[in-house]
Amino acid sequence: MANTRTPLMAGNWKMNLDHHQATHTVQKLAWTLKDAKHDYSTVEVAVLPPFTDLRSVQTLVDADKLDVKYGAQDVSAHLEGAYTGEISATMLAKLGVTYVAIGHSERREYHAETDALLNEKILAAVGQGLAPVLCVGEGLDVRKAGEQIPHTIAQLQGALAGIPATQLENLVVAYEPVWAIGTGEVATPEDAQEVCGAIRGALGDLYDGELADATRVLYGGSVKSSNVAAIMSQPDVDGALVGGASLDPEEFAKIVRYQAHATA
Repeated sequence: MANTRTPLMAGNWKMNLDHHQATHTVQKLAWTLKDAKHDYSTVEVAVLPPFTDLRSVQTLVDADKLDVKYGAQDVSAHLEGAYTGEISATMLAKLGVTYVAIGHSERREYHAETDALLNEKILAAVGQGLAPVLCVGEGLDVRKAGEQIPHTIAQLQGALAGIPATQLENLVVAYEPVWAIGTGEVATPEDAQEVCGAIRGALGDLYDGELADATRVLYGGSVKSSNVAAIMSQPDVDGALVGGASLDPEEFAKIVRYQAHATA
């Protein structure tokens, strides 16, 4: 079956940039892509700012009619109530959010988030029309043991347990080998393909070939303009979850435009 998946480049800003810096960064990104005559129908672009930036980003995107989409870095499993400090999917939906990252390795490590909790978060997100970006991946010890595929597939199965295919039409899965995040290390294109392909196969086993073929699987881990084209050449890699490089609008724009320099 031909691949009709539109690549997605999503910039995860993590805990960086205040709301003033956020608007400047998105403006510069949009201007850079406009100057390059970027066609958003060929590569979709999204940023995931901190919660405090979302309203400012929404205002800018709406006012300037930008094609850049935006999302949140996390979401509560609860829709409302006495949950101090949490942000609900209903609140994010009101801000026009498209995507929400769920289960990023930093959330798993620093906040002890379990697959069962991520399952609840996905249900909360899809219930409000948000597209979950489910993050899965292994640490260095798992990689050295050669267990990266069973480890990652177990995370996928746990987070999606009991959720019907009808609720996952907009699901995105991001494979992030933890040992390659912010370290300067990067999985080889073949490493990325091995696990991204296994993720797609597991989606087919859990659901059906149609959902598996439609779901975009991203790679995340020290993605830069210098390595993105090789990673994107793999058949089951449909984009990237970009960390530090997405804070530099010009560098992120180069990543988005990987097709232009794929053969350069």
